[in-house]
Amino acid sequence: MWKYIRRYLHFAVLAGLFMVGEVTMDLLQPRMMSRIVDEGVLGLNHGGVGDMNVIWALGLRMILIVLLGCFCGSMNNVFVHISGQNIGNEMRKDCFDRIMKFSFPQMNRFGAGSLVTRVTNDITQVQNFVSQFVRGMLRTLLLTFGSMYWMFRLDVRFGEIVVCAFPFLVGTLVFCLWRSRPLFLKLQAQLDQINAIMQEDVSAIRIIKACVRETYEKKRFGKANEGLVGIQLRTLVIFAFMNPVINAMMYLVVALILLVGSFEVGVGRTTPGSIMAGITYTTQLLHGILMMVMLFQNISRGLASWKRVKEVLESEPEIKDGTFVGACAKTEQKMKLKTKAKSEPGDEKIGELRGKEKDKESGEENGDKNGDLRGEIEFWDVSFAYPGNTEMVLSHINLSIHGGETIGIMGATGCGKTTLLNLISRFYDATEGSVRVDGVDVREYRQEALREKIAVALQKSELFSMTIGENISWGDPNADEKAIRRSAVIAQADEFISSTELQYDTQVAERGMSLSGGQKQRISIARAVLKPAEILIFDDATSALDLKTEALLYRALRESHSDCTKIIVAQRIASVCHADRIILMENGEISACGTHEELLRTCPAYQDIYRSQIGEEGVFA
Repeated sequence: MWKYIRRYLHFAVLAGLFMVGEVTMDLLQPRMMSRIVDEGVLGLNHGGVGDMNVIWALGLRMILIVLLGCFCGSMNNVFVHISGQNIGNEMRKDCFDRIMKFSFPQMNRFGAGSLVTRVTNDITQVQNFVSQFVRGMLRTLLLTFGSMYWMFRLDVRFGEIVVCAFPFLVGTLVFCLWRSRPLFLKLQAQLDQINAIMQEDVSAIRIIKACVRETYEKKRFGKANEGLVGIQLRTLVIFAFMNPVINAMMYLVVALILLVGSFEVGVGRTTPGSIMAGITYTTQLLHGILMMVMLFQNISRGLASWKRVKEVLESEPEIKDGTFVGACAKTEQKMKLKTKAKSEPGDEKIGELRGKEKDKESGEENGDKNGDLRGEIEFWDVSFAYPGNTEMVLSHINLSIHGGETIGIMGATGCGKTTLLNLISRFYDATEGSVRVDGVDVREYRQEALREKIAVALQKSELFSMTIGENISWGDPNADEKAIRRSAVIAQADEFISSTELQYDTQVAERGMSLSGGQKQRISIARAVLKPAEILIFDDATSALDLKTEALLYRALRESHSDCTKIIVAQRIASVCHADRIILMENGEISACGTHEELLRTCPAYQDIYRSQIGEEGVFA
């Protein structure tokens, strides 16, 4: 945690200095009140005659001290909030950055609900812990030990009474914190469960209503919420016991001070003002102890939350970056060098030569193995099992896909089609063998450079709460309106978008709930088409489209992206029949590969699929 605190340590130090000033002002007041009572009211030093001058002088001084204390307290709050809010902000950004680098297995281990809780509630608890520690700990220590010091200065017996009670107060505090601390981790874990249920139910509200399962989900949420309430009540009961015990002890101290003070006043060893000051210091000590109770409660909860936040921050991404940047990054670098050369005085050819030399150096540094290859994919004896499982999902896959080629992939559910595609984008690493893009193992690429080469459209379309145009522009943030519209025309989405009142400025509801399945898929396809990528992957991305719309889409795609390598996973033969090659997968292996006509003549499994979709006469037509 120190890594975050030290960035704003200067604010915390300023807050501490102002807190010293505030507490000092608080500790000076009882002593001055004692003099007002003894000298101004009772006139103990003037033969029992009160002195208004003393009252006015000390009273005005107390008012100034109170105002100065208020100023110090206000400035302390300002700097505490500045440091606490900035520390929380830095933690949230770092946590989110780390989550964005997580591999899929890491995301599954933590769970979406738990990650949401950690980035929101847990970091808020840590932020409160830091703020309370900077403000509360210093104030508590100064009030507690400052009050005890002044008690001894007033009367040694008063100080001895407080010292005798102090171990019992601290013992009660330690006992209650010891009992409550394990409950804070359980409390945050229960919040994880509630957030997970909320996230699932909000995203699946349609199916819940369709299956009339509202009552079941209410009970499931109620059960989780009751668990949360139960843990909170157990925590509150512990602290409900502690506060009255501490109050009782402190009031007992006050009673003993009054009792001892009455005897000492009688023998002339102390004054009524000193007794009043002693009671005030005891009250301040009580406030300090009670503040310590709340402080340690927040500290215990904050440390429990920090443990959970630290798990995220210290989790290293399982998929490590390579060093190879690929052709896309080098092309961008070349363009920058040319632009710089044109902006400089002198011959433009010199700038171009510099760019070529820089490209050559960059290629040598990166081990440029791909030459002029663009969009070529190779699977070299690839086998894969998901982390934690021993069963192979893919077994000994050997496949070469040439640049600009269109590949169709078919097979039964669970045969490994999507897994095969995930290895290309390096969402997972192959267990055995290697996957190569443009002649380079994907593990050697920087992940950003690799994924710049690939555009993906999925069966489950992920849309964001922004306009349709903004959703499409995710494929290329620099694209203009013409490019966005052109990609929508290719994806057969322009017609329905243009029919809306705001067209491309139409706001999309959360998770695309305001659109149909086919509309969401076409927007997702437009987003993938817009991306300037060498490889275009459709993972059953047209499953919600009718055959006519799908045919128009693929025809437009062939015309507009003829040089792009296209991989189409589909369940319908109509989706892949025009592909250069069709791969049939069974049980994680490639069982057949060829054109539509070749498979129709030679592959019984493909004939069965065709027969089930087209009919008996179509097989031999």
